[in-house]
Amino acid sequence: MGGCAVGADYRRPEVALTAQYMHAVPVVPGAANVAQIDRWWQGFDDAAMLRVVERALARNLDLEQARARVLQSRAVARAAGAALLPRGDANVSANDVRQSLLSPIGEIGHALPGFARNYDDYAIGAAASWEIDLFGGLRRGREAALAEANASEAQALGVQLSVAADAADAYLQVRAYQARLGVARHQEQVQRDLVDLVSRRQHEGVSSKRELNQVAAALDGVRASIPPLQAALDAQLNRLDVLMGAQAGTYRDELAADAPIPSPPMLASHDGPAELLRRRPDVLAAEQRLIAANARIGAAIADYYPKVSLSALFGVDSLASGRLSSGDAVQHAIGLGLHWRLFDFGRVDADVAQAHGREAEALAAYRSTVLRATEEVENALSELMQNEARAATLQRQIAELGTARTLAQQSYDAGVINLIEVRDADRDLLAASDQLAQTQAGAARAAVASFRALGGGWQPQTVPVAATATQSAAPPAR
Repeated sequence: MGGCAVGADYRRPEVALTAQYMHAVPVVPGAANVAQIDRWWQGFDDAAMLRVVERALARNLDLEQARARVLQSRAVARAAGAALLPRGDANVSANDVRQSLLSPIGEIGHALPGFARNYDDYAIGAAASWEIDLFGGLRRGREAALAEANASEAQALGVQLSVAADAADAYLQVRAYQARLGVARHQEQVQRDLVDLVSRRQHEGVSSKRELNQVAAALDGVRASIPPLQAALDAQLNRLDVLMGAQAGTYRDELAADAPIPSPPMLASHDGPAELLRRRPDVLAAEQRLIAANARIGAAIADYYPKVSLSALFGVDSLASGRLSSGDAVQHAIGLGLHWRLFDFGRVDADVAQAHGREAEALAAYRSTVLRATEEVENALSELMQNEARAATLQRQIAELGTARTLAQQSYDAGVINLIEVRDADRDLLAASDQLAQTQAGAARAAVASFRALGGGWQPQTVPVAATATQSAAPPAR
């Protein structure tokens, strides 16, 4: 019986992948800031970020829903496995019956000697039935259910990965907006000092009213940039609270104090695109759906063949409860059933064709998922590299602009240059400092996206491989 499962056994399809990523980041042995792929958030070396991610993984409600779906799919798989085993039922009944004299039985029976219109009936029995899976239809069904359960588990792991990445991303944006607010408030103070200076010079007759209006307008412009940044910061704090399974505002005070944007860590090690077939939860889920679709072809093909079942009944039945133990009350039955769909006008053919179509769809979805996974990795690695390069350039630019701003202020105090040049230096320094904060956060967020795209955040061996049948067979000629 084990060698008669119809349908082709699953074979992983070939997907052409390169040995390395185009934008692969070199691994530096012994580097100080290094992350292990399974728990990459620890590599940022930020206690607050670690606390946020761990809390989200423990309390997130989307993750709780995904885990509940896994329990449901596992129950379906167990039910599919139980269909391969015999089924037994026990029955006990006691009936007080009054026969209608106007029914067919009453019309005939009431004229016969000894007819009893009122009687009691007592029965105790056990019944068993078993569909013998000669051609593997039920086994293919179990294989499909197991694969669907594995896909559900992989999806739950994908939710886990997303929750960790989203929590880290929201945390990094909180720190980025705090840094940008710090730049804006510093610039507000610088601009306020400039207004005070020009106001004094205007009273002394050195500066004009126009210059005072210009610096006052610039101060209002800086102040106007603060509310949108504060609103964006509040939104990310609220996002974090919901990710951690709490009402918005619950953990706001924990992150109220400004802190630097953590530097993105380097990977301790990483493999090429082929590793995505083993690590990425969405790729694993797509493959499990492909396994299920392949198994359902076999389940559909099995309908070409006869189905054989065994049934048995044993029990006692008596009109008197005191005679249930007598030999005359014993009854039993044994049956052998055969069901074969000989003429169905192409229904089985249509079911098999539909199963093949679903398998083709699942195959295309699997290949597409793999390719999109490589795209996400390449994009994230490229963005990480470019943001780090841009941050280094901006740091040099800020140092140069800081020196230029100091010299401009000194020249203005000495009456060598006008106020416009000082304001231009202030504006350039503010813009560069704000861009640096955004770029540093962008690099850290790109690192998170890289870890997410690489499938980091869980242990790959936790997803089991769906069972497959051992032999394939072609459908018979119809």
